[in-house]
Amino acid sequence: MGARKRLKAEARKEANKSIAFAKLNKSPIAPRKMRLVADLIRGVEVNKALNILQHNAKDASTSLEKLLRSAIANWEQKNEDKSIEEETLFVKTIEVSGAAMLKRIQPAPQGRAHRIRKRSNHVTIVVDAKNAE
Repeated sequence: MGARKRLKAEARKEANKSIAFAKLNKSPIAPRKMRLVADLIRGVEVNKALNILQHNAKDASTSLEKLLRSAIANWEQKNEDKSIEEETLFVKTIEVSGAAMLKRIQPAPQGRAHRIRKRSNHVTIVVDAKNAE
């Protein structure tokens, strides 16, 4: 590895020390429906985001709540020297992207057929600590 590449990698590693992420792959909810809930918690403090997800009636909120709790646990595991009560955690980024589609056929009148596309998604949540300075 060259010197510039190594220095850049070390700088990136230092910058990523305070963040933690969690991924949810192949969630059987359509990405459009998942994005509606994800937009509610983007950039919000973690405790407030958990409260929003607990009181939301959409099905996507339950899987996002589990994922957010996982990201918080990952942050605690990564930063054992810091306390979660002292730090102000927030949802830095949340990304919902499309995954594979299940393609089915629905019989229609007069010998025709309609396509049914059952969409799924991948979600990535990044949690970071705000500096109190």
